[in-house]
Amino acid sequence: MQKTLYSVKTFLQSVRFKKFVKRLGFFILGCITLIVIASGALSFYFNRNKTEIIAKINTKINENVNGKFHIGDFQYKFLTGFPNFTLALKDVELKDNQWNLHKHTLLKATEIVVRLNVLSLLQKEINIHKILINDAQIYVYKAENGYSNANIFKPKKKKTPESKSDTETTIDQINLNNVHFVLDNRIGHKLFDFDVANLKSKVKYDDENWQTDVFLKTNIKSLAFNTVHGSFAKQKLLQGTFAVSYVAEKDKIDVKTENLKIGKDAFDIVAFFNLAKGNALFGINISTTILWKDASNLLSANISSKLNRFNLKKEIDVNCDIKGDFNAKGDPKIVVQAEVKNNELSIPDGSITDCGFKGIFTNNFRPTAGFNDANSAVILTRLSGKYKNIPLTIPQLSINNLDKPLATGIVKSDFDIENLNEENTERWINFTEGHATANLKFQFDIVDLYITKPRFIGNVNIQNASFHFIPKNVHAEKINVQLEFTQEALLIKKIAYKNKNNTIYIEGRIDNFLNLYYDAPEKMVVNWNIYCPSIDIRQFLGVLASSQKKKITAKKPSMSNQLRTAIEKCIVDISIKADKITYNKLTATNTKARIQMIDSRLVIKNGSLQTCGGSINFSTTVSPKGKNYNFASNAQVNQVDITSFLKSFNNFGITSFSPNNIRGKLTSSTNVTGLINSNGELIPNSAHGNLTFNVSQGALRNFEPIMKIGKFAFPFRDVENITFSDLSGNFKLRGEQVDVNKLTISSSILNMDATGVYSFGRGTNLALTVPLRNSKDDAKLATKAERDAVRQRGIVLHLLAVDDNGKMKIKWGKKDK
Repeated sequence: MQKTLYSVKTFLQSVRFKKFVKRLGFFILGCITLIVIASGALSFYFNRNKTEIIAKINTKINENVNGKFHIGDFQYKFLTGFPNFTLALKDVELKDNQWNLHKHTLLKATEIVVRLNVLSLLQKEINIHKILINDAQIYVYKAENGYSNANIFKPKKKKTPESKSDTETTIDQINLNNVHFVLDNRIGHKLFDFDVANLKSKVKYDDENWQTDVFLKTNIKSLAFNTVHGSFAKQKLLQGTFAVSYVAEKDKIDVKTENLKIGKDAFDIVAFFNLAKGNALFGINISTTILWKDASNLLSANISSKLNRFNLKKEIDVNCDIKGDFNAKGDPKIVVQAEVKNNELSIPDGSITDCGFKGIFTNNFRPTAGFNDANSAVILTRLSGKYKNIPLTIPQLSINNLDKPLATGIVKSDFDIENLNEENTERWINFTEGHATANLKFQFDIVDLYITKPRFIGNVNIQNASFHFIPKNVHAEKINVQLEFTQEALLIKKIAYKNKNNTIYIEGRIDNFLNLYYDAPEKMVVNWNIYCPSIDIRQFLGVLASSQKKKITAKKPSMSNQLRTAIEKCIVDISIKADKITYNKLTATNTKARIQMIDSRLVIKNGSLQTCGGSINFSTTVSPKGKNYNFASNAQVNQVDITSFLKSFNNFGITSFSPNNIRGKLTSSTNVTGLINSNGELIPNSAHGNLTFNVSQGALRNFEPIMKIGKFAFPFRDVENITFSDLSGNFKLRGEQVDVNKLTISSSILNMDATGVYSFGRGTNLALTVPLRNSKDDAKLATKAERDAVRQRGIVLHLLAVDDNGKMKIKWGKKDK
C-alpha cells in the first residue's frame, strides 16, 4: 500500500504531469474565452442588428395574426442558452381586431423568453426552439355569435412537398411560469380558469403532426362545462404529466395521463379534443379509486349538493365519461360508473351496512331528452346490505328525474322481526319473536333527498310473531300474517291472533291503501272479517285505551311514526262472528255484529246474540274516559231468562233485591248510557236512559218492598211467592234514581200500579195504587180487557213508599200530596 502511494505521489510531482495540467488549463481557458468571444459577438450582433431583428420578429408575428402585437422592450440574455440566441421580450400584449368590443386581451405577459437558432438567425431566418412565458395572463374568449379572439392567428397555407423548407419556423419547447389562463366560451356557457404555476412541454415533430409530454402544475379556479351549474374540481390543485399528441389529418388532440393528482387523489385520464372548424367535440374519461365525499367535491354544485347528502365510508372504484361539444349550450353528457363492495352507505333516512352494488349515473337517461337534471338517473344493480339491521336485496333500483326524484325497483328481505325494534325509537311496539319475508315492487318520491310515500306491490309473510303494543297494553303471541299489496288495496290474509285464552281468525282489506296511508289516514277504512270460536270481551277493552298524548317536536318523518299515525287515525270496520262470547257472567252464542273502531271509539252495529234462553239485538258505542269507559247502548231483549240475565250483569248494580227474587221471561227495550270499568263491570249509579220491559211467566219471591206492603195490607196472603200475569214497566234511569213512569203488577195476591221515583240510595218517592180485592183468580180470565175491567173493583189503597233516613217507609197518601 505504501509503495503504491509513493508511486502516485512521484507521478503527480513529475514534469510530465505538470505539462499535462498546464495544457489542460490552457484548453479550458481557451474554451471559456471562445464562449465569451462568441457570446460577445452575438451580443454585438444583436446590438448592431437589434432594429432589424425586432422588425423581423414583428414581421414574422404580424404575418400570422389579425390584430395588434406589442412588445415593450427587448433584452439579449448574455450566455443564456448558448450556443442559441436567447431574447427576452418585455411587456408583451396581443390583442385581436375586435378588442374594443369585448375588452379581453388574448395575451399579456411581463416577460417572454424566446430562444432562437443561431445558424438560422445568421441566415436571416427566425426558428424558435423554446418559448418561456413568465407572469402572464391568457384569456381565450368566444362570443355568443361564434367569434373568438383566438382567431387572431391567420390560417397557414398548405405547402407542397417542393415548397417545404427545413428552415420552417417551429417551436420545440414551451415553458409557462405563473400564468393565469382563462377559456371563456359564451356559446356553451363554459368557463375554464386555471392559475398555472408551472408548465413544461418539449415537442417532437413529424411533418405536421407532433407529440409532447406536458408537465402541469395548476390551481383550478373553474372547470365549468355549464356555468349555471358550477365548476368541477373547483379550487383543487392539479399536478401531473400529460402525453399529448396532435394528428393534422384529423385536426384532433389526444391526451393521456396516469396518476394525475387532483387535490390529494390520483386519476387516470384519457381525453380527445377536435380542433377542426365547426367541430368542437371533446371526450374525457376519468378512472380512480376515491372516497365518496372527495369524489362529490370534485363535481359541479348541482350534482355535489345532492351527492353530499349521501356517503360511503370506504373508497370506491369510479369511472367517469364526459362527452360534449364546446360550442353547444348546457351540460355535456356525463356517465359515472362505480362498484361498491363491503361498504357502509349513509342516506338521509339512515344507513345501509355491509353494502355492495354496481351503480351508474347518467344525465341522458332518455337519449332524445337532453343532458339535464330532469333527464338524469341513478341506476343501482345487485344492491345488498342491512338497513337498520334488516337485510335487503334489491336486484335493480332506478332513481329518475333529479328535479323531482322518483325511485322504483324490487326489494327482497328475509329477517327476524325483532330487528324492527331498532326502527322504533319511540318504543310504541316491541317485537319479541317472529320471522318475516318480503318480495315487493316499490315506488317512492324523494323530497329533499328523504324517502316519502313509498308504495309497494307484492307480498309480505310473517310467521310466529309475538309483540307488545305499548300504547294499548296489548300482547299478542304466535301470530301468522300474510300481506298482499295491490294497486287497489292491501289484502291481509291468514291471521291467527292469540290473546290469553282467546283465538281470533282474521282476514282484512284496506281499499285505496297506498294513497290514504300517507295523505289521509283518518279516511282509511280497515275492513276485517273475524271469526272467534270463543272470546272474552273484557280482555279486549284495553285495545280502546287512549294512549297519553305527548307534545311531539317537529322532526323528519320515519316509517315507524308514519305507521303509528296510521294505526291511531284509521277507521277499523269489523264483521265479527263468534261461536261463544263471555262478558262477565254473560255467556252468548251465535254472535254476529259489525264493529267499527274510530278514534279510540268502539262502535258496535247490528249486533245479535243468543243468551239466557232468548236473544238480544243491540248497538253499542264504547269510548275511553280516563281509566274507565263510556258506553251508549240500544238493546232489544227477547224472551231471556230474567234471573240469568240479571246475574250476568250483576243485577245492574241494584242492591235492594237479588236476581233470585224474580223469575220469568224478559222482553225489554233500552236506550242507556253509563260507565264501565276496565274489568267490564257497570259502575253503580252511572246508568242514564230509558227502559221498558215486560216479564211473562213471571214470579217474585221474597221481594222485600212487596213483602212490607203485603204484611201491612194483606197479612193473610202469600206475599213471599207471587206469580204474575202481567209485570211491565217504563222507567227513566238517572244514575242513583229511577223515574218510574209506569209500573204495572198483576199478580196472584194483588194488583198494583206504581209511579214516582225509586232510588238506589236516598230520595225514593213512589206512589202506589193497591186494590184490596183478591186477584188470585184474575189470571183465569180469558182476555186482558176482562182483567182490566175488574182490576180496580172494591177498596183501593193509595200508599206512598218514601225515603226515611235511607230506609223505605210506607204510609198513606197519593202522589200529588
